[in-house]
Amino acid sequence: MSNGTKIALGGVVAAAVLWPLIGFWWALLVLIGVPVAGYLMLDPSQRRRLRRAGRKQIGR
Repeated sequence: MSNGTKIALGGVVAAAVLWPLIGFWWALLVLIGVPVAGYLMLDPSQRRRLRRAGRKQIGR
């Protein structure tokens, strides 16, 4: 199983757990907001490295 598949599966499980507890919109906000906040916390050099690695994976 690829890393992307594991991450997607984890997101689906997190949504299934959070949805009944806090409601759909709050669960959606958490699922989208946490990765965005993590990305924004990276240094500019780390963001460049992450984007470069992502493009390499696409071109394999």
